[in-house]
Amino acid sequence: MQITSVSVHKIEKEGSRMRGIASVLLDDSFAIHDIRIIEGDKGLFIAMPSRKTATGGYRDIAHPTNPDVRKMFEDAILSEYNKE
Repeated sequence: MQITSVSVHKIEKEGSRMRGIASVLLDDSFAIHDIRIIEGDKGLFIAMPSRKTATGGYRDIAHPTNPDVRKMFEDAILSEYNKE
């Protein structure tokens, strides 16, 4: 699996830790939208698309299943974010 395209939309909203929204295209055939770029206490990180559950919590809709793939996503998205 390869990330073949990343698009980032920066967001500047006062009082919000969200810094942008990203979309990723895998192998030119599968897209994941609404990946949030968040400013955390230790720097930027990504949050995968999620939905609110009936109990008020959140559950990821799509997410990496191992740390290597998460790092691949994070590196590609934050690299594109820093280019903007």
